[in-house]
Amino acid sequence: MSPIDTARIEAAVAEIIAAIGDDPARPGLATTPKRVAASYADFFAGVGVDPVPMLEDSAEMATDPGERGELVVVRDIALRSMCEHHLLPFTGIAHVAYVPDERIIGLGRIPALIEIVSARPQLQERLGEDVAAALDAAVRPHGVLVVVDARHGCVAARGVRYADSSTVTVAARGTLAAPDQQAAVMALIGRGAA
Repeated sequence: MSPIDTARIEAAVAEIIAAIGDDPARPGLATTPKRVAASYADFFAGVGVDPVPMLEDSAEMATDPGERGELVVVRDIALRSMCEHHLLPFTGIAHVAYVPDERIIGLGRIPALIEIVSARPQLQERLGEDVAAALDAAVRPHGVLVVVDARHGCVAARGVRYADSSTVTVAARGTLAAPDQQAAVMALIGRGAA
């Protein structure tokens, strides 16, 4: 994927400012297109990035079954993404669990995975599915569970304006798709049974 075209973003933002009836050259708005382009370069840095190689390249840490543990859970991973329907932010936390088979990965790779997958125009439901699929493909665990709890700018600031609502989504693979296994992981992450 080619790098983000900041010049095109700047031009588009200037056009949007003009289209809403304001002057893109006025002092308060003159540098807005540049600032938006810089923020979009960050918000959308995951576009076209496949996270699986990053997970596969991580050092395998334990090969002895007695050293792998029964379950790995990384809780409270902060995330921010952009709703692909309105290009408004959503922010929240993700919890990722997996049941190791032959491989485990460094714990820092899981937040890095969340960062890559969330840095693109996204739907919360797909974000969890993308994380689960990448972890499943790279690590080949017995099971994966991804829980995302987020607040959406498009819900809080427009339309129905439910500012205090959050949305919880669950993506599961393998053994962690079973309701009893999900309930056990939910208890560990403090969400109760889904």
